[in-house]
Amino acid sequence: MIILGLTGSVGMGKSTAANMLRKMGVPVHDSDAEAHIAMAPGGPAIAALAKVFPEAYMQANDSIDRKILGPIVFKDPAKRKILEDIVHPLVIEGQQRFLKEQRRHGVGIVALDIPLL
Repeated sequence: MIILGLTGSVGMGKSTAANMLRKMGVPVHDSDAEAHIAMAPGGPAIAALAKVFPEAYMQANDSIDRKILGPIVFKDPAKRKILEDIVHPLVIEGQQRFLKEQRRHGVGIVALDIPLL
Protein backbone atom coordinates (compact mmCIF):
# COMPACT_ATOMS: atom_id res chain seq x y z
CA MET A 1 0.00 0.00 0.00
CA ILE A 2 1.24 3.48 -0.90
CA ILE A 3 0.99 5.94 1.99
CA LEU A 4 1.04 9.63 1.12
CA GLY A 5 1.93 12.19 3.77
CA LEU A 6 -0.04 15.42 3.39
CA THR A 7 1.48 18.23 5.43
CA GLY A 8 1.90 22.00 5.53
CA SER A 9 1.27 25.09 7.60
CA VAL A 10 -2.06 26.83 8.14
CA GLY A 11 -3.51 28.12 4.87
CA MET A 12 -1.33 25.92 2.66
CA GLY A 13 -4.24 23.96 1.15
CA LYS A 14 -4.09 20.68 3.10
CA SER A 15 -7.87 20.51 3.42
CA THR A 16 -8.33 21.27 -0.26
CA ALA A 17 -5.79 18.62 -1.24
CA ALA A 18 -7.35 16.10 1.17
CA ASN A 19 -10.79 16.74 -0.32
CA MET A 20 -9.42 16.32 -3.84
CA LEU A 21 -7.87 12.99 -2.84
CA ARG A 22 -11.16 11.86 -1.27
CA LYS A 23 -13.02 12.76 -4.48
CA MET A 24 -10.52 10.54 -6.33
CA GLY A 25 -11.41 7.68 -3.97
CA VAL A 26 -8.30 7.86 -1.78
CA PRO A 27 -9.04 7.27 1.91
CA VAL A 28 -7.63 10.12 4.02
CA HIS A 29 -6.91 10.05 7.75
CA ASP A 30 -7.26 13.46 9.42
CA SER A 31 -4.78 13.76 12.29
CA ASP A 32 -6.34 16.98 13.59
CA ALA A 33 -9.71 15.23 13.86
CA GLU A 34 -8.02 12.34 15.68
CA ALA A 35 -6.49 14.80 18.18
CA HIS A 36 -9.92 16.36 18.75
CA ILE A 37 -11.37 12.90 19.43
CA ALA A 38 -8.60 12.22 21.97
CA MET A 39 -9.43 15.49 23.73
CA ALA A 40 -13.23 15.26 23.43
CA PRO A 41 -15.30 14.85 26.59
CA GLY A 42 -14.39 11.47 28.08
CA GLY A 43 -11.68 10.99 25.45
CA PRO A 44 -8.54 8.94 26.03
CA ALA A 45 -6.33 12.00 26.69
CA ILE A 46 -8.59 13.63 29.26
CA ALA A 47 -7.32 11.95 32.44
CA ALA A 48 -3.66 12.68 31.68
CA LEU A 49 -4.40 16.24 30.57
CA ALA A 50 -6.50 16.90 33.69
CA LYS A 51 -3.53 15.93 35.88
CA VAL A 52 -1.08 18.16 34.05
CA PHE A 53 -3.43 21.07 33.22
CA PRO A 54 -6.02 21.08 36.04
CA GLU A 55 -6.94 24.70 35.32
CA ALA A 56 -8.27 23.61 31.90
CA TYR A 57 -10.14 20.56 33.16
CA MET A 58 -13.94 20.83 33.23
CA GLN A 59 -15.12 18.17 35.67
CA ALA A 60 -18.81 18.73 34.87
CA ASN A 61 -18.44 17.11 31.45
CA ASP A 62 -15.02 15.41 31.82
CA SER A 63 -13.42 17.62 29.20
CA ILE A 64 -10.58 20.02 28.56
CA ASP A 65 -11.46 23.62 27.78
CA ARG A 66 -9.30 24.29 24.72
CA LYS A 67 -9.79 28.06 25.12
CA ILE A 68 -8.05 27.83 28.49
CA LEU A 69 -5.46 25.25 27.41
CA GLY A 70 -4.38 27.08 24.25
CA PRO A 71 -2.78 30.15 25.86
CA ILE A 72 -1.08 27.94 28.46
CA VAL A 73 0.68 25.67 25.97
CA PHE A 74 1.39 28.20 23.22
CA LYS A 75 3.34 30.57 25.45
CA ASP A 76 5.30 27.84 27.24
CA PRO A 77 7.23 25.41 24.99
CA ALA A 78 7.75 22.95 27.86
CA LYS A 79 4.01 22.72 28.50
CA ARG A 80 3.31 22.42 24.77
CA LYS A 81 5.73 19.48 24.67
CA ILE A 82 3.85 17.84 27.54
CA LEU A 83 0.57 18.26 25.63
CA GLU A 84 2.13 16.79 22.49
CA ASP A 85 3.61 13.87 24.47
CA ILE A 86 0.09 13.01 25.67
CA VAL A 87 -1.90 13.57 22.48
CA HIS A 88 0.50 12.57 19.68
CA PRO A 89 0.77 8.88 20.65
CA LEU A 90 -3.03 8.69 20.57
CA VAL A 91 -3.08 10.26 17.11
CA ILE A 92 -0.46 7.76 15.93
CA GLU A 93 -2.59 4.90 17.32
CA GLY A 94 -5.53 6.24 15.31
CA GLN A 95 -3.39 6.41 12.18
CA GLN A 96 -2.26 2.83 12.71
CA ARG A 97 -5.88 1.65 13.13
CA PHE A 98 -6.79 3.49 9.92
CA LEU A 99 -3.89 1.92 8.00
CA LYS A 100 -4.69 -1.56 9.32
CA GLU A 101 -8.34 -1.16 8.27
CA GLN A 102 -7.38 0.06 4.80
CA ARG A 103 -4.94 -2.84 4.33
CA ARG A 104 -7.66 -5.27 5.41
CA HIS A 105 -9.88 -3.84 2.67
CA GLY A 106 -7.09 -4.13 0.08
CA VAL A 107 -6.78 -0.40 -0.52
CA GLY A 108 -3.77 0.45 -2.69
CA ILE A 109 -3.19 4.08 -1.74
CA VAL A 110 -4.09 6.21 1.31
CA ALA A 111 -3.17 9.64 2.61
CA LEU A 112 -2.33 10.77 6.11
CA ASP A 113 -3.20 14.44 6.68
CA ILE A 114 -0.61 15.33 9.33
CA PRO A 115 0.04 19.05 9.92
CA LEU A 116 3.06 18.28 12.15
CA LEU A 117 4.64 15.57 9.97
